[in-house]
This record gives sequence, structure tokens and C-alpha cells, in this order.
Amino acid sequence: MFTQRFSRLKEKVTHSALHEKEGIPPPEIFSKTSIEKITHFRKIQPTSEALISGIVNHDKVSLSRGITLIESTNATHLKKANEVISGCLPHANQSVRIGITGVPGVGKSTFIESFGTYLTTLGRKVAVLAVDPSSSLSHGSILGDKTRMEELVKNENAFIRPSASGDTLGGVARKTREAIILCEAAGYDVILIETVGVGQSETAVHSMVDFFLLLKISGAGDELQGIKRGIMEMADAIVINKADGDNVNKAKLAKTEFSRALHLFPLKKSGWQPQVLTCSSIENTGIETIWKTMEDYFSLVQKNQFFDANRQQQSQYWMMETINDQLKGNFYSNPNVTASLEKWKELVVQHKVSPFTAASELLEMYFKK
Repeated sequence: MFTQRFSRLKEKVTHSALHEKEGIPPPEIFSKTSIEKITHFRKIQPTSEALISGIVNHDKVSLSRGITLIESTNATHLKKANEVISGCLPHANQSVRIGITGVPGVGKSTFIESFGTYLTTLGRKVAVLAVDPSSSLSHGSILGDKTRMEELVKNENAFIRPSASGDTLGGVARKTREAIILCEAAGYDVILIETVGVGQSETAVHSMVDFFLLLKISGAGDELQGIKRGIMEMADAIVINKADGDNVNKAKLAKTEFSRALHLFPLKKSGWQPQVLTCSSIENTGIETIWKTMEDYFSLVQKNQFFDANRQQQSQYWMMETINDQLKGNFYSNPNVTASLEKWKELVVQHKVSPFTAASELLEMYFKK
């Protein structure tokens, strides 16, 4: 019986539709020559100068390769990545950076699809990046499923990049901020940065954007219950998404509740009073109003010079964060520290030394290297 089944299976494979039919040549893209060309192209490692030239000339392949270089954990790629970033820096800083956060299920991908597509109709070039440190653990990513943005991903004036991988939020956020520089150099004048909406990722995104948008949905019980005060303080606008169908009245009620809550907070340093808006990403309603609100914000902060001051403060912050991140990495990769770390952990657990003493000893060991 097994032999018969195997024979039938072999016959099916032999006559599979994947096999070239007689007289019908395969598509050019699947030809042996094309595959060899693609393989050869992938093996070629362009120089820093070639990548910079490609990026500033708006080549998406060069942009993708540049970001991949930034995300690489290979120590030999660090110098080349820094050269690319430095070469792109004079061409950057000509965009508005918008952070978008919200808990899973709030409709971030659908909103970005609708909002980003609308911006491209205005002649804007839109880049979508993400900060999601959990992706390295789950082997997934927000934005990993680009089919959720099937219209935007096909748009010539849009560029979508899934989350950078990394074990720490600091490392992922740093890579994302460096990717912003490359996207700006490539001519993208609106950078949308999506965050997973849990943990400290909102704080990281807030420190690299000009405008911070909080997405909410109505009909989930008490609208204000469970929302972190810190996120409310960071938000420049709260958008009640999915305001369509039976949710229209619920969305209006949620808008009223959030508006009242926002008036209890002190005025932001930017001088801006955060707004509460509603939209339907499915019906594309409210999207135009959201962009108009952002334009009003940018007009205000550019006039009162908060825009430039905030950018300068963010650059200094990320310089210090990069120093901290690299020092931490160097510390834990030090052979002497690696050899002694578990011993000191055990001594701390056994209450034979205090955590502070153990840390001091390990740091002294590191600096004696």
C-alpha cells in the first residue's frame, strides 16, 4: 500500500503544474539568467559612497540596504554604517516626524494605510518605520504583515520598513532614529513612526518625533480607565479611531471625555493645546482634519521656535543614549566581566555581598581592562 501511495505521489510531482509545460517558456523573471543576476546582485556589497549616492538620488534599494547596514549586529559594519549616516546627514532634517501609538487592536496599521495614502495625494513622500523591541522575541513585527497596507506598499511615494530587531528598546530605537536620517536624505518629507503601544516604547518614540499621536477606540468601557497619565501628557492629539457604523455616537462620547481630561493637564512647553479628534480609517473620514490639525501645530511651533529647540534637545538626548547603550554593550562583552558575572550574582543571591558592592567590583574590573 505504501509503495502504491508513493508511486501516485511521485506521479503527481512529476506532472506538477510547477513544471514547465511543453512549448510554453517560463516568465523571464524565473529564468536561470535572471536568477543568476539577482543572486550576483545580492552578493555585491556597494561602497559607502555608492549607498549615499543612491539614497540621495531617491533609490529605494539603496535606502533599504543602508537601513539593513544600520541594523546589522556585525561589528565590521559599524564603521560603514556611520559613514553612510554621516554622508546622508547634510541632506536630512527636511521632514516632519510623527509618532503613532496605541494598544494592539486599535487599528494602527489601517490608520497608517489611510493617512499615508491621503498624504501621498497631496504630493507628500511618506516613510513608515517602527519601534517594536518585542519583535526580536516573537520573531514577528508590527508592520511585518505588509498586506495590511496593501495600497500604501504599492505607492511609489511611500516606503515601509518593518521594525528593527534587537534585544533592548534602546538599541531598536537608536537604529530607528538613524533610519529616519536615511529616509529624510532619500526625499521622504513625512516620517511616520509606529510603536507597539506597550512598555516604554512610547517614551522612546516621543523623543524622536515632532508630533505624537495617540490612537484610541470607543466602546471599551470607561474610556479613561487604564490609560497611563504619561502617555496623555505626551500626546499632541488623541484620535478616536473606528468612528463608523454603530460606533459613531460612542466615538463622540469618548471625544468629550478625553477633551475634558486633557484640559486638566498644564499647557505643554510647545504652547500647543492637544486636540481630540475622531476618524474612520475604513471610510476615510476625519483623515483630512487630522492632517490639518498637525499643520496648525507645525505652524505654531515653527513660529515660536519650539520646533528647532526640540530637535536640538532630541539630538543631544540620542547622543547620550547611544553612549550609554554602547558602554553597556562593551561592559557585558568584556571577558573579565563575563567570567566573573555569574559568581557575583550568586554572592548577591546568598546575601554575602550587597548588589552595590558587587556592581562596584565588576565596574572596577571592567575599567582596569
